[in-house]
Amino acid sequence: MVSRINQVTFDARDGYALCQFWKQVTGYVENPEFPNSPEEEENYIGPGGGQPGLLFIDVPEGKTVKNRLHLDISPDTTRDEEVERLLALGATLYEDHRREDGSGWVTLLDPEGNEFCVERSDAERAAAKS
Repeated sequence: MVSRINQVTFDARDGYALCQFWKQVTGYVENPEFPNSPEEEENYIGPGGGQPGLLFIDVPEGKTVKNRLHLDISPDTTRDEEVERLLALGATLYEDHRREDGSGWVTLLDPEGNEFCVERSDAERAAAKS
């Protein structure tokens, strides 16, 4: 027997707002049977098809230490284009680990300070192997 990951849960000061940010990052959608709203304590988005989603739960305290778990995302565009798009959406640059050879990643913070990494796209990885 095994267990599957149903969702990744974020504690948030404003779960609805954070959900809206991550909806733009991932393209995930809300469950039409349980629409998200600022009045809800829990807001969910997911890709559908039984794949894990993201759940945002309102909590009274803010984030105080580095995440023990974070998301690594791989864009459809280039890593650098995605970093620029996410910065425009409200992310903050935290650490830049890009290398001159094109490898590496960028660590960003979401609007509530949760770390996440932007890796190279699959196309960029394939081109580097050629």
